[in-house]
Amino acid sequence: MIPDLQTARQMAQSHCDAWTGRNPQDVANRYANVTTMGMNGGDPMTSQAEIAEMAAGFMADFPDLVLRLDTVLVADHHMVYVWTFEGHHKETGNHVNFSGWEEWDLDDDLRVTRSLGWYDAADYERQVRGE
Repeated sequence: MIPDLQTARQMAQSHCDAWTGRNPQDVANRYANVTTMGMNGGDPMTSQAEIAEMAAGFMADFPDLVLRLDTVLVADHHMVYVWTFEGHHKETGNHVNFSGWEEWDLDDDLRVTRSLGWYDAADYERQVRGE
């Protein structure tokens, strides 16, 4: 299946809802069994289990996290979704608000086979520290 813009928007919104709903396995289930996910050019995660672990870590660090969908672009089996992450860091109590995007390659079942994500990590760290 090739997603149209409405389907791509629904997929991205569901992904945001899984994050906001604090369900790391639901986040991971959006990815194919054979997948690659990398953020900011770092070492990629290559399994649903690794993705669930990463999501659980963010959810633990930000008990009130909200992930909002900003926009979606789609072409063939590829899409980009732009998001904004907001919440209070558990240890510092500081309010954190940052945006990023992910480039997704999709299989015929519309599960993510490859994700490249980007956000300003230095800005994120400054906000966590309260600077």
